Amino acid sequence: MDEKMLELLKQNLQYSYSPYSNFKVSAAVVTDDGRIFTGVNIENSSYGATVCAERTAIFKAVSEGVHKGGFSKLYVMVGSGRIGMPCFMCRQVISEFFSPESSIICCSTEGDHEEYKVSDLCPKPFGEEDLK
Repeated sequence: MDEKMLELLKQNLQYSYSPYSNFKVSAAVVTDDGRIFTGVNIENSSYGATVCAERTAIFKAVSEGVHKGGFSKLYVMVGSGRIGMPCFMCRQVISEFFSPESSIICCSTEGDHEEYKVSDLCPKPFGEEDLK
């Protein structure tokens, strides 16, 4: 596990807006050209308007010009000390912007981690071909 990334994710947890669940999540995406975009979960009292850390980071990157397929890695950390996994809504967004061979690294605040390919976590995603 990249120690600098681990520290970045840990520090980023402080920006989580999670007053309802107290479940802090930090994420970082790495683009093919090496840029890093971070995100945290942002809750809302209506719950449905809540946005996960993974989507926040992806959407920040896309809003800064990163195109579909321009991502190489996604890191996810939860503040509970356990290894956190992307929810299924995030997995759908991940499958939209990442290639099937891109890496998803799920880690704990202690540095334990598990690494997956997008194709492992999103084996049969709904995609543009389903809309034809």
